[in-house]
This record gives sequence, structure tokens and C-alpha cells, in this order.
Amino acid sequence: MNVTVRLFALQRQQVGWRERDLALPDDATIADAWRALVAEHPVLEPGGTSVRFARNAVYADAGEVLHDGDELAVIPPVAGGATPESEGGATHESEGGATPGAIAGRYRRIELSEAPFDEALLVELRAAVPTAADGALVLFLGQTRETPGTAAPGQEAQARRFAAEHVEALSYEAFPPMALAVLDAIADEIEARFRVRRLAILHRIGDVPLADASVVIAVAAGHRGAAFDACRYAIEELKARAPIWKSERFAGGSVWLGSPARSGPGGAPGGEGGHT
Repeated sequence: MNVTVRLFALQRQQVGWRERDLALPDDATIADAWRALVAEHPVLEPGGTSVRFARNAVYADAGEVLHDGDELAVIPPVAGGATPESEGGATHESEGGATPGAIAGRYRRIELSEAPFDEALLVELRAAVPTAADGALVLFLGQTRETPGTAAPGQEAQARRFAAEHVEALSYEAFPPMALAVLDAIADEIEARFRVRRLAILHRIGDVPLADASVVIAVAAGHRGAAFDACRYAIEELKARAPIWKSERFAGGSVWLGSPARSGPGGAPGGEGGHT
């Protein structure tokens, strides 16, 4: 059988290609596909403990059997990664809930954008997300800072090269269909957990200069507690689960950031995606 393999971020850079077909025996598993890739590209082997997998744009266990025509995406450490803090945030429930009037109408806007997030967008969200029934609007902007973040596994030596330098810009890469699906699932979880139905989650791809926003989250609710909790949940889950990758650019090079992806809400950090 033949499957289409897609690589991203560090693994894409290491092997020099983004997508190719891979011939495998019938009933081969995802783990078998990974072993075949490593045999052909030994440079991938050190990353085996930190990558996760997606079959047809859905997180999948390494033991899952592949079928002819499947798409197998290798998911390197994502932009935020799963942290103890995000694990705790994922299980926190809002107290007091929104009033029925505040959840009567759903507004949901989920986007990946190459265009900068300007003031006009913030004005647009301020007008569109809340209704007259909402007593709170929480607007979160995550922006590029000059101090380095945490290097992805395998990028520690590269990060030490630039430890004394300032970040000049960030560069984001994504697996768009899966990223949008994950963000939509997070919005569903927010609705179920916090009774919040009016929100927007927008994320940049491409280069983001210093002080520019890379992510914008707007959440409206009847009460501030639900709005704050839902906004925090959105950013923590996005950073832990969405297949979006971030590299810091310096004058002399770049460093990929992040931690192994978590495949679901509030679970273990993707341990089910283990390898050989």
C-alpha cells in the first residue's frame, strides 16, 4: 500500500522535503511507517520520543493500522506544548455559569491568517463577539517578545548559540486543516465546560515582527468568571494541541520552540503517540 507522509518544522528541515509517498506492507502501522522513515533518514531518529502522529488529520496512536491512501502527518513539538500549568487549566470548570440569555446565539470565528492583526480587527471583534446580554468581553493578544522561549527537544544546542541575543521575529508554520479542526474542537469544549458560545480564535502564520500579535482570542459571556476561564482555556489548549509550530529568528539563525503535543483535552502529554 501507499500512504502520503507529511513533515513539518524541524523534521521538514532535516530531510529537505515536505510531502512524499511511502510504500508499506499491507496492515503496516504508524510505528512501522516511522521506522521506515528513520531507516531512510537516520537524522529523524533522535526526535522519535517527542513527535506525535496524525492519520488523516486526526491525532492517532502509533499502533494504529494504516490503509492505502491514508495521509500520515508527523507532528513535531508544537508552539506551546503540554505543560503542568496547561494540564491544570484544561480541567478547570467555570463557577457560576453564564445566564441562558448570554448563550442563546452562537458566534464562532476561527482562522489562520498571513495578514497582520491590526486595530481594525480588534474593533471588528469588539463589535461582533459580545451581545447586549453579555456582561464581559475578554480580549487576549499574544505578541512577539525579544527574549527567547523554551527550545523544542533537540534544539537545545542551537538555542545556546543565541542565548545572549534578542529575538528579531517569530515565524509560524501550521498544518491548516488539522489546526482549524483542533481549534474548532476547543471551541466545542469551551461551550460544554463554560457555557460560552461567543468567541473568536485567530492565529498568524508566517513571519511576525517584534511586538506584533500572533494570536487573538475574544470571548464574551454573561459574567466575567466564565469569560476569563474560557479565554484561558482557549490559549492553553491551543498551545498544547494545535499543530502550529514556532521558530525564533535571530541575526544568525533560528530555533524551533515547543514541547510534545497533547492529543486531547487535559490528558497526558501525548504519551499514546509513542514510538519504537
